Amino acid sequence: MVEDEVKQLQKKIIKAINEALSESSKLNVAIQNVRDAGCEVFLTIEATIGIHRNSDASGGAESDKEDRVRLHLTSQDAKFLKSLKIAVDEEVE
Repeated sequence: MVEDEVKQLQKKIIKAINEALSESSKLNVAIQNVRDAGCEVFLTIEATIGIHRNSDASGGAESDKEDRVRLHLTSQDAKFLKSLKIAVDEEVE
C-alpha cells in the first residue's frame, strides 16, 4: 500500500516537470528559434527521483527503499532547470 502511494507521488512529480517544460515560454522560444533556423529539435530529459522514507514516518514496518532514475544533463539542460528554480547536482556532461 505504501509503495503505491510513493509511486503516485512520483507520477505527480513527473507530471509537474512535464508541465513546467511544456509551459515554459523561454523553452518554447528557444525551440522556435532553432526551427526558424531550419533545424529540427529533439529534446530528451531524464530525471532522477530519489525517495527515502523518514524513520519517523508512518508505516515504520515497511522496509526503506529508494527508487532512482539517472538524469543525464547537458550544461544547457542544467541552466534551463535552474531558471525554473529546480535544483540540479553539478554532475553535468
